[in-house]
Amino acid sequence: MAIENILVVDDEVLMRQFLEEALQRKGFGVDIAENGKQALYLLKKNTYDLVITDMKMPDISGLEVLKKTKELSPQTVVLVMTAFGTIENAVEAMRLGAFNYLLKPFTPDAIEMLIEKAGEHQALVNENVYLREQISSKVKVIAESPTMKKVLQEASQVAKSNASVLIHGESGTGKEVVAGAIHAHSLRAKNPYIQVNCAAIPDTLIESEFFGHEKGSFTGANSKRLGRFELADHGTLLLDEVTEIPLNLQPKLLRVIQEQEFERVGGSRAVSVDVRLISTSNRDLQEAIDDKIFRADLFYRLNVVPIHLPPLRERREDILPLTTHFLNKFCCENKKKPKTLSKAAEKKLLDYPWPGNIRELANVVERIVVLDYGQQIESEHISL
Repeated sequence: MAIENILVVDDEVLMRQFLEEALQRKGFGVDIAENGKQALYLLKKNTYDLVITDMKMPDISGLEVLKKTKELSPQTVVLVMTAFGTIENAVEAMRLGAFNYLLKPFTPDAIEMLIEKAGEHQALVNENVYLREQISSKVKVIAESPTMKKVLQEASQVAKSNASVLIHGESGTGKEVVAGAIHAHSLRAKNPYIQVNCAAIPDTLIESEFFGHEKGSFTGANSKRLGRFELADHGTLLLDEVTEIPLNLQPKLLRVIQEQEFERVGGSRAVSVDVRLISTSNRDLQEAIDDKIFRADLFYRLNVVPIHLPPLRERREDILPLTTHFLNKFCCENKKKPKTLSKAAEKKLLDYPWPGNIRELANVVERIVVLDYGQQIESEHISL
């Protein structure tokens, strides 16, 4: 499970016992703090996936516990508990980084539902941290061909701006890698980099996925959820396969791009964001517009800086360097000894048209490494 270790902070004996029993029944590891000072001691000593703290305590407030938690472990999720009369404090806590709040009294089901949502949130945060780590080294894009070097030069020039970028090319040409490189070289590199695969989200959920939803906005919406735009605030949002966004959602997306604000599903308050958009597509955008499945005005907003990635068959100088890269990568991952290519194997790779582009090349190399034919790869070892 994403959430394993939980710290409960409350000066009320009955509430501490209630939470401890409810959480332990669900298999969570639970530590208890009777006051704020004890909570600060435990936070310095241990690392927690989740902190559940009361807002009002006699010595140190829940806001101080929240601030110290985020200072010591920014990835730890914090839930605050509040009575009706102190709900303003809970709102302030969320502004300072709390994930959500619980209004006392609450049921075991309510806390279980929020912990489940907190786990989903933490998984997304961890994924974002991983992506930032992956691109923090400036995401080396392998390019020896003149056409690809020109692409990288364009990408480097646009990276420092806030302009929307549309990367188009055949499937498997490396659009996501170039998008990551643009973010890594941008002024937003230390801020969130959030990816959305528009083709993988059901039409009924995509609006909530983009903009989030309020509690009770639809069946199953048992708590508030932040959308990808909100999570990407001050950073970059990658809309992968952007032409798959449903036509009825495109006007709202256009408004967000223009106004930099939106309303969550079921909400009435405008949420302002500062997000840089990078989009990718393997479709002909003009054809999508002609087929009336993509709005022309949205296309012009996204296509401020177009970048075209050529297929691998048009950049043959990159085939062998990419092969070497994947050989090293998969040999390391599979704990195999380094491998080399014979001249015949190199020629076979260079002569092949690679309809699946870089993704196909990666699959071929991984298969060779896993089957382990020996230190030198011969032509007959390459199955195309």
